Amino acid sequence: MAIHYAGLRIELHPDVYEPAEDTFLLAENLDVREGEIVLDMGTGAGIIALLAARRARFVVGVDINPMAIELAWKNARLNGIKNAIFIRSDLFENVRGTFDLITFNPPYLPGEKVEEPIDLALVGGPRGDEVLRRFVARVDEYLSASGRVLVVVSSLTGEGIEGTTKLFEEHGFETEVIAKKRIFFEELAIIRATRAERV
Repeated sequence: MAIHYAGLRIELHPDVYEPAEDTFLLAENLDVREGEIVLDMGTGAGIIALLAARRARFVVGVDINPMAIELAWKNARLNGIKNAIFIRSDLFENVRGTFDLITFNPPYLPGEKVEEPIDLALVGGPRGDEVLRRFVARVDEYLSASGRVLVVVSSLTGEGIEGTTKLFEEHGFETEVIAKKRIFFEELAIIRATRAERV
C-alpha cells in the first residue's frame, strides 16, 4: 500500500506511522532553504525528510522504530533521492553534528504503555509531552548558529500549544505559532522556535 503526495510515492507499513493531518500540516509549512542541512526527528515513513531533500544539501532522518528506518530508506530509493540518510536513534542518542533546520512530529497522545512498534509514534508518556520535553531539553546542542526548529503540537498534549511555547521559551527560544488546524476533537499547530537573542 502507498500514498502519493507532492510528487512522492510513499510506501506504508502497518508498524510505522502513516502520514496524516499532522504530517501534512508540517509538510505545508516546511521552509527549507537552498543548501541547508536538515534533521527530521521521528521520520516515520520518511515523507518530511524526502520533501526537505528537494532543497536541502543533506537530510538526516531519525526514528526509534527500526521498521520506520527500513521503510524510509525504501522510500528514498523509490523516489530516487540520494541526499538523505536514515538512522535509528532514541531522539539525539545517535545524532552527530549541527543542523540548520530540525523538524519533529512527536508522539503526543497521553498513555502509559508502548506495546506495539506503532505506539512509539503515538504515545508521548503519561501526559503526552514527555518525549517532547526530552527533545526540547537537548535540541539547542544540535542547532547551527541561526538554526530553527519546527514542531507539531496538539491541544491534547500536556499543557497544550501554549504550554509547549512556554517550554521552548524556558529553554532560551523565541517561538511563533505559524499554522493551526482543527481536526475532530483536537487542534494542531506548528511552532517555529529560534534562539532568543542574548542581551
